[in-house]
Amino acid sequence: MEDPDPMKLVMLTGAAGGVGRFLRPLLREHYRLLLVDRVPIGHLEEGERSVVCDVCERVALEPLMRSVDVVVHLAGVSVEDDWQPILEANITGCYNTYESARQAGVARFIFASSNHAVGFYPRARTIDTDVTVLPDSRYGVSKAFGEALGALYAHKYGMGVLCIRIGNVATAPIDVRRLAIWISPRDLAQLVRIGIDHPDLGYEIVYGMSDNKRAWWDNAGALRLGYRPQDRSEDYAADVLANAAPPTGAPGDRLQGGPFVSAESGGDPSKPPLS
Repeated sequence: MEDPDPMKLVMLTGAAGGVGRFLRPLLREHYRLLLVDRVPIGHLEEGERSVVCDVCERVALEPLMRSVDVVVHLAGVSVEDDWQPILEANITGCYNTYESARQAGVARFIFASSNHAVGFYPRARTIDTDVTVLPDSRYGVSKAFGEALGALYAHKYGMGVLCIRIGNVATAPIDVRRLAIWISPRDLAQLVRIGIDHPDLGYEIVYGMSDNKRAWWDNAGALRLGYRPQDRSEDYAADVLANAAPPTGAPGDRLQGGPFVSAESGGDPSKPPLS
């Protein structure tokens, strides 16, 4: 990975959300940040500026891209929902962001995908990034769409695209499922920085997880790009297992997507925005 260029301007869409809040302090050490959200961001640190903009409004989004080097696309509905809000935010908004970036000549695009694009695989199976997508929700379908759109923009237009199938971003895993899928904020920031700075990025899908002994995913592609996770879910396993509820026999207990495989809204009542 190349040394970060401190003059790069990185746009974070959905910057007011949970993942954005985790990433901001870790990225602003290395880049200038343009924080975009449909709600005001509030307090800004040195090297940050913010704009209120809904990615569903392409006319408002396009001018913001003109000086941007890299887009980190976090915006969208982050849990299961009815089709219309998913369509507007996660499908139309995602297309608007990719296309506005292309029109402005943005060279790099990091797409916050999700484990829910493959949530119907059983936990007993280890999967890599070459498997057929098996979305567990309308939300998961939207993430599979964003990955496919990224492939189009990479192969047809030459944009460098990294899709990160994020597991659960948190300071620590809080249940048995998250022992498999957890990623610490600093490990996620490392993956994002690989997307920003790797000299040979074409189109890649990687899993957003830390060094998890109980993982269901083969993350060889991320390791090939230079990813070296610093945190381990196993460090928290004893406490998590001591407080774990017994399995209920629900489909979510045996499938990777957990509660999303049967939820019609929300998807994870214990920690909805980040899993």
